[in-house]
Amino acid sequence: MTFDPWRRRLLSALPACALLAACGEKVLAPSSGLSKVTLVLGDQVNLLRSKAEAAGVLDGAPYKIEWASFQGAAPLFEAVVSGDVDTAMAADTPALAAAAGGARVKVVAASVSSPKAVAILVPPNSPILSVADLKGRPVIVSSARGSVAHYLLFGALREAGLSIDDVKTGFMLPGDAAVAFASGQIEAWATFGTYQASAELRGARVLRDGVGINSGIGVIAASDAALANAGKRAALADVLQRLARSNVWANDHPLEYARVFERITRLPPDVVKLVVGRDRPQLRAPDQRIVTQLQQVADAFYAARLFPRRVDAQQLVDASLFRPI
Repeated sequence: MTFDPWRRRLLSALPACALLAACGEKVLAPSSGLSKVTLVLGDQVNLLRSKAEAAGVLDGAPYKIEWASFQGAAPLFEAVVSGDVDTAMAADTPALAAAAGGARVKVVAASVSSPKAVAILVPPNSPILSVADLKGRPVIVSSARGSVAHYLLFGALREAGLSIDDVKTGFMLPGDAAVAFASGQIEAWATFGTYQASAELRGARVLRDGVGINSGIGVIAASDAALANAGKRAALADVLQRLARSNVWANDHPLEYARVFERITRLPPDVVKLVVGRDRPQLRAPDQRIVTQLQQVADAFYAARLFPRRVDAQQLVDASLFRPI
């Protein structure tokens, strides 16, 4: 099973080492029925790993953990499809895009964060003063077609009485786009998270953030292959509880979490402070409210012909694994 060609073109430009940047650290557990199970947890910019390590929630886990951190959701989901990674942590739209592209995954947990953590940015002295001013201009989206930033651009243009066809949309991985934006090669950039925070702190102006457009939903998706494996399924149910506890701990101890996040990511303290202030989710089961919101996003992208097929959000969700903490 592979993604559609547009996703393949993005990934073919990346070296293999960039696609799977496993951190190599394992949490070794006491001997048990799960002692031979290894879970490879997909992460973005080490957000999950930082919380888990700061909170110490994986200590004593009765299975092995490996971390795989990626720049964006598109290469992360490709690794899930290839079987190199068992789970993917992502926003709602890239998970839906993966499903629309044929990925055999299920959403097993969800969270809601601030929609301010995604934005369309322009340089500080840009003549672009409103979303309407983007008409006819090139806009770079990170990281791929169907990303959370792509949905923001789509929604912001619609809000301004424009369509996605009224701008020249290009796609770049956020690390590459950050360099190009800083050097003045990008007029407008739809991005998210640490990349957005770094650019803002260097003077980038927020043209439109995700409030009122993006749902703020984040998900943890697991591959069908991992869910079909009895040992991995049991380990996934356990690790979701541990990750939920790490979110609670991080929300209650933001300074301690920030120190670990800074150490692992090597991001500047001011960037870490901004990201941590915006990232305060609570992990939970993907309930019917989440399903309804996922369906709304999926239908909007499908209607705009940005998804190759319609996604049934109800079929995408498996709420049986997550147990309330």
